[in-house]
Formats: sequence, C-alpha cells, structure tokens
Amino acid sequence: MLVHTVMASPLGKLKLVANDHGLVAVALPGQDAKDESIAVRSHAVLDQAARELSEYFAGKRHRFTIKLELRGTPFQKRVWRALARIPFGGSRSYGELASAIGNPGAARAVGRANATNPIAILLPCHRVVGADGSLTGYAGGVAAKRWLPSCHATPPSGAASSACTRAMRRRPTWTCSRI
Repeated sequence: MLVHTVMASPLGKLKLVANDHGLVAVALPGQDAKDESIAVRSHAVLDQAARELSEYFAGKRHRFTIKLELRGTPFQKRVWRALARIPFGGSRSYGELASAIGNPGAARAVGRANATNPIAILLPCHRVVGADGSLTGYAGGVAAKRWLPSCHATPPSGAASSACTRAMRRRPTWTCSRI
C-alpha cells in the first residue's frame, strides 16, 4: 500500500510517497504524482524522509540514508543509482552518467531516464548538467536547479545558517514548473 504526505520546502510543497519498504517518490511543486496513495499523518518512512529533507534544506545533511524503493525499467534504475553516486556538491554531464553506467553512447537515453526520476532531490538529478556545463531542464524548473546547490554550501565556521536556510526564510521569488 502506498501512503503520502505533503511537506513544506523552500521549493514549495513536496509530495512524499512511500510504502513499508522505502520512499517511492518525491514530487516537486507542479508535478503530477499519479499514484493510488492514501494521505497519512504519520508513517515511519515518510517521517524519516521529511526529517532528512528538512535537514538537507537547513544545510545540515550531506547524505541521505533513507531506503528508496525504485520503480522503473532496469535502465532507469541504473541511471538513478548513478545519480545517487554523484558526490555532494558535485555535478556530472549526461555523457558522464552514460559512461558511468557502461553505455557511453546513451547520453540522450540517460537524459530521458533523468527526466522521469521519481525521487527528486534525494536522487540528485539537479546535479546533472549539459556537456558544456550549462544548466538544462529540470522538473522543478531551471531556476530551482540553479538554486538547489546553495543547499550544498557549508556555512563558514561560526556562521548561523547556510545560504539555503537563509533562502528558506526569504521564500524563492520564482515558481516551479513541470517540464
């Protein structure tokens, strides 16, 4: 059985979907998470996901530990696992991801799999860039893709908050859109 909750974030409301085995989806604002889930107030997987995402947005988490329940084709799952290996604060091109999964000629197919990534932020498709380093499409919008790395900034010693935490207080001035 799938369950869901909605949490506030600097990007807007995120829909978290899970089952007893792990997190199934993190839908960004504007994304249509078509599922047969039931809204719940509390669920162990959803509670952990919300806690880890809140810590991430506060600049206090650099690695997610929640178990993921990937649902896709074998190729998509290979791409999504490669996304999970992109180091915190790093980026990879679609071609580099294709090479990482052993299929260097599949950059476009990697892009399509990336576009269908159901677990936004935790599987960091926002860290994937064009071959020339340019920002390319993102389900939350290119402005969100540009903004998310600010959550990666570790505050200087003694600083009260990260750039992401400060942005949370201000609210973003852009809106998210679906690709």
